[in-house]
Amino acid sequence: MWTTQHTADTTASPAAVWAALKALHSGTPIGENSDHFDLHGEFAVGTTISVTPRGQETFQSRIVELRENEVYADRTTFGDLTLLFRHTLTPRPEGGTTITHQLVIDGAGADDVAPELGPQISGDFPVAMQELVEAARRYELEASPR
Repeated sequence: MWTTQHTADTTASPAAVWAALKALHSGTPIGENSDHFDLHGEFAVGTTISVTPRGQETFQSRIVELRENEVYADRTTFGDLTLLFRHTLTPRPEGGTTITHQLVIDGAGADDVAPELGPQISGDFPVAMQELVEAARRYELEASPR
């Protein structure tokens, strides 16, 4: 098994971050570098998603964990490897949210290929996280009373 993660803090609430995550994984781009997602059904555990990273081939993933305002995770299988992508939202005591984006690569041969494959996959986590933070701020502004 191989794992990596990227963490960011935002002043946006977990609900605003969740709204941005849900929009993205339901097919609404949140930034110019967003991967494209096609949701095949409800935004629910078990639903399949077609994911097209910028400049790459489309692959299938399945939502495996959803807890509103807390956790979103999907799993992709490539042969004997499984790639688990998880976003965890943790409220900060002073307000806002800590967002953790984790990648776990597991399965036969993971110890051999993941040290090279993992950084290639997670290399865009900082940019993706920044777009998520910016989208969450926009969702928070839209939700606030005027």
